[in-house]
Amino acid sequence: MFFFGFSSGLPFLLVAGTLAFWLKDHGIVLKEITMIASAGMLYALKFLWAPLLDHSELPGFRRLGRRRGWLLAAQLGVISSLLLMALITPSQLGAFIAATLAVAFFGATQDIAVDAYRIEIAPVDAQGALVATYSLGYRIGLILAGAFAAIMADHIAWPLVYALMAAAMLIPVVANLLAREPAVHRALPANWGEAMTHAVVDPFADFFRRYGVPLALTILAYILLFKVPEQATIGGIMSPFYLDQGFSKTEIGSITKLWGVWVGILGVFCGGALVSRWGAWKSLGLMMLVCGSCNLLYLLLMVHKGDLLVLTAVISAENFTLGMLGPPTVAFLSALVNREHTATQYALLSSLVNMPGKILGFFAGGIATATGYGMYFVITVLALIPAALLFVYLTPKLRERVFVDSP
Repeated sequence: MFFFGFSSGLPFLLVAGTLAFWLKDHGIVLKEITMIASAGMLYALKFLWAPLLDHSELPGFRRLGRRRGWLLAAQLGVISSLLLMALITPSQLGAFIAATLAVAFFGATQDIAVDAYRIEIAPVDAQGALVATYSLGYRIGLILAGAFAAIMADHIAWPLVYALMAAAMLIPVVANLLAREPAVHRALPANWGEAMTHAVVDPFADFFRRYGVPLALTILAYILLFKVPEQATIGGIMSPFYLDQGFSKTEIGSITKLWGVWVGILGVFCGGALVSRWGAWKSLGLMMLVCGSCNLLYLLLMVHKGDLLVLTAVISAENFTLGMLGPPTVAFLSALVNREHTATQYALLSSLVNMPGKILGFFAGGIATATGYGMYFVITVLALIPAALLFVYLTPKLRERVFVDSP
């Protein structure tokens, strides 16, 4: 799970924050940077092809089994697409964007396969340890693709940086080849119609059957809103923002992608402890407000331009609270899914969590250009108001239906 986390984390920033550095160095304007660097929006759409990974095997990879076969294909897709980005470069922008979208697609496919693998490889009481181990590997991948990539770009050409990132993906490929396939056997559907119904229709219909349409829609509305502040700063807006505040790529990489990631790891363990003490729902409500409000700290960087101490303090607060938000989020979404459709429902819910913020991130460059960076950060935090109201409304209903045994 550590190496699978690394495999998932590495490509994520290479189509978002790190990519934005490359595009800005190439002279592309902010509005276009945030649109191109929103290729990661494909991660929010992964539920569309998640049923395929749940109910079919990939020709040519069947010897590895369903989960590892799909995972290996996705890993090879990430490697090939990163090499294409290095070969094409932004000078051929259309083809470069296509290669970027391919990295995002195969990266999101990895996530589907890894989530399903994690759920099937061990019982429920072992999932916490697996998620923590996965998170550690994921953040190591973020360090390599964020901090080290940005620092290397100050000394070598961007195409070589992306080629080295593709080479690093060979490590989790070896881990996949050495891993064991989960011992899960599924009956084959009798015909195509039955297969489509079981794979595509049932996972979505089941959610509304179990909770009823009004409650299900309210839950989905909350899921769409509570992580908007975090997701709206993951795309291409932040790298140009840091550069415009007078920081070098080496300073940005060292503090935001290296120091910040380790602070985030500490936050993950503290978030896990908080879930153990308070339960998933109460922890989620607290960290939703604390983490989302941290976007306002970016306003300090606009006042203290180039101040490394202020940057370190802001990044520490942002990454620590973001890390603490992770465990309650995973626990909350996991509690909502039906074990018969775990992979597809989890892919759907986790995609919905990320989608609104990524959509806002797509337009981030235009908003920041029109209103300024400061107003953009304020707008991201405003999403907490309806999210908090929905949290209050849902609390008695979910405690009765989902979190009966929560502290």
